[in-house]
Amino acid sequence: MRQFLTTRKVTVLEHLPYSKDLAPADFLFPRLKGVRKGLRFSDIAQIQQRVTTVLQAIPKEAFADSFQQWNNRCQKCIVANGDYFECQ
Repeated sequence: MRQFLTTRKVTVLEHLPYSKDLAPADFLFPRLKGVRKGLRFSDIAQIQQRVTTVLQAIPKEAFADSFQQWNNRCQKCIVANGDYFECQ
C-alpha cells in the first residue's frame, strides 16, 4: 500500500496501529452497515449506488462535526506525545 501511495505522490505519515479514538470515519460505518443488513446485491454497481445514496443523505453538518471531533482527538494525541489519553 505504501508503495502504491508513493507512486501517486501521496504523503504517507507514520502512525500508531489502529486506534478507535483516532479513526476519522467511524461514525459512517454503523450507518452503512445498517442499510445493507439483510440485503443481497447483484453487483458492485448496485452496492456503490446504495452507499452513495446513504452518504448523500447524511447532513453536511454531521460530517463537519465528526471531523471536528476527530481533529480534537488528534490534538489531544499530539499534546500527550502519542501516549494514552482519555477521550470524552
